[in-house]
Amino acid sequence: MAAGMADAGPGAALPVELRRERRLVCVEYPGMVRDVSKMLQTLGGEEGVSRIYTDPSKRLELYFRPKDPYCHPVCANRFSTSSLLFRIRRKTRRRVTGPEASPEVTFDVEILGIVSTTYKFQGMSDFQYLAMHTEVGVRHVSMYDKVLMRKPEKEGFFHQELPLHIPPPTFSRLDTPVDYFYRPETQHREGYNNPPISGENLIGLSRARRLHNAIFVNFEDDEVPMQALEPAVQTWRKVCTNPLDQKVEEELRKLFEIRPIWSRNAVKAKINIHPDKLKVLLPFLAYYMITGPWRSLWIRYGYDPRKHPEAKIYQVLDFRIRCGMKYGYAPSDMPVKAKRSTYNYSLPNTVKKTPYQLVTIHDLKHGLGPSETAGLQKSASNKYKLKDSVYIFREGTLPPYRQMFYQLCDLNVEELQKIIHRNDGAEETCTERDGWCRPKTSDDLRNAMSLMVRQAIRSRRPALFSSPAKANGDGEKEPLACESGEDDGEDVEEEEEEEEDFKPSDGSENEMETEILDYV
Repeated sequence: MAAGMADAGPGAALPVELRRERRLVCVEYPGMVRDVSKMLQTLGGEEGVSRIYTDPSKRLELYFRPKDPYCHPVCANRFSTSSLLFRIRRKTRRRVTGPEASPEVTFDVEILGIVSTTYKFQGMSDFQYLAMHTEVGVRHVSMYDKVLMRKPEKEGFFHQELPLHIPPPTFSRLDTPVDYFYRPETQHREGYNNPPISGENLIGLSRARRLHNAIFVNFEDDEVPMQALEPAVQTWRKVCTNPLDQKVEEELRKLFEIRPIWSRNAVKAKINIHPDKLKVLLPFLAYYMITGPWRSLWIRYGYDPRKHPEAKIYQVLDFRIRCGMKYGYAPSDMPVKAKRSTYNYSLPNTVKKTPYQLVTIHDLKHGLGPSETAGLQKSASNKYKLKDSVYIFREGTLPPYRQMFYQLCDLNVEELQKIIHRNDGAEETCTERDGWCRPKTSDDLRNAMSLMVRQAIRSRRPALFSSPAKANGDGEKEPLACESGEDDGEDVEEEEEEEEDFKPSDGSENEMETEILDYV
């Protein structure tokens, strides 16, 4: 609603109607706008701006050369604001009568709406990598006509000789300037000699070593540690300051007495302890195996599984859910979603993650985490406990992650246990690949588990397996065959190529994290 200001004096207040229903978005454009349509093209058009606005985790991109596919964008940050957009009209009415004719000036004020979101370009323009070639004589020649297909071309277009042009896959990770604090050069005493160059000291660590004092053991090592390092004992004694910590210590001791080998996730499902305290308690009671059939597991001090055939039930199995058209469902249709994907990894056009909340020493001493307020609503007995599904496999249920590290004793299926114990009493040697089990035992377990997972997916999403090609004449689905890779002819070769991604890895942490990096 317009309001006249002809009779209002300086500093006078005027009633103006506020349109609360009109929510506007402001873009602080880093340039002089002369053509609105061209300006919108640099932002991806109205459709592009609307798409970015609907996703709060995205940053608005501006391409100064929108028709150039090699143009690197400038990104704008999103801010919540409570601004108003005014439209002020100045009207001048000239008086032609009278000896002292003076113009009459009035102002009309109108509020167009409330600006609730503002995009601000606060970063610097990144490097631009153009499709140019430098010839002799420092003459720059454009290659756009040769690398961009603007119309249907003949075969000769793809066989023409061109200079090598490979744009960088990523640019700067940050678009705002930051201070880089160089570390001062180390000052040594007189007479100090630099150590000989080797693979261990060629490149130093960029941060201080985490003082958790864990002991790492390889499968090839001759002996296993009998007790914890003295710094590990002292560190736990400093942290163990209340009766709850002493109770947790006794619970973990009993777990290692019942079962000498545990994974960290299994421990988290058994006892209630703050994750940061668990990092200190585990090296106090067990050592960590890096390679071999017990890799990524914590083993009680003094116990050597390589000398005990009964330790085969504690071996680790790297299991990954198989997917692909061969199994009846694509990765996007799988009920178990990936924890992360390279397709969603985009920098710097996404908003930075919220920084982690700090945990005080007082919180750690009392077993409290950053979400103390929310934690009060939960039971203290299971505040940090994980579900059993993070380490136990059951038939008819889906694993929580696409890649899991199971111990053989935690495969709660009778058929799987028969495969594990088929050589009981006949164990001769412990190998790095199969441990005390019969060769190819891990492959047989994966095939059987993949069949069970596929049946579980079929029960949850029968539409994925409802194509006519997969049904028999009675309208029922064909029974699932064991996916052992033993087909004849060319099918064997094709399957080996498709299952290359599912080969067991030596301590891989693609989907389920291992804790070795917490101690290095």
